[in-house]
Amino acid sequence: MQLASGVEWATHACTVMALLQDGEGLSADALAEYFEVPGPYLAKQLQALRRAGVLASVRGKRGGYRLARPVDAITLLDVVRAIEGPQPAFRCTEIRRNGPCGLKPTDCRRPCEIAAAFAAAEAAYHDALRERTLASIMLEAAINASPQHLADMAGWVARRTGRAA
Repeated sequence: MQLASGVEWATHACTVMALLQDGEGLSADALAEYFEVPGPYLAKQLQALRRAGVLASVRGKRGGYRLARPVDAITLLDVVRAIEGPQPAFRCTEIRRNGPCGLKPTDCRRPCEIAAAFAAAEAAYHDALRERTLASIMLEAAINASPQHLADMAGWVARRTGRAA
């Protein structure tokens, strides 16, 4: 399974937005600049996060996007589902009914064993993503980052929101 790059970009953008103070927001263009990624594509990801209730829009001079919930209430599954959608990664088309030895629909009373195996694997994957919050990711990143990098991030956010002179 390969996730779209938008999942990575959206998750990183959320960690930067976690540094915002009440009433502040960051524009899609500012976040695209921060990560040096295409603004229009990132804007689509941010809009998907807003529709999913992960982000909120802020109007005004310090407007843009901000987290709609606390970092400990946003899971990686929330981000993945907002970007990738809720549909399962594996979609059984019942090809076991095709061909010279295809089963009759009446012989398919149980779900396809292959579909069941993929569904179980996807459920485990979703459980793992549901257990990881932005807060847990940010804590690990803060432990592994240099103090200078953390200060640089905070300074960039402060400058972009007008907090710093």
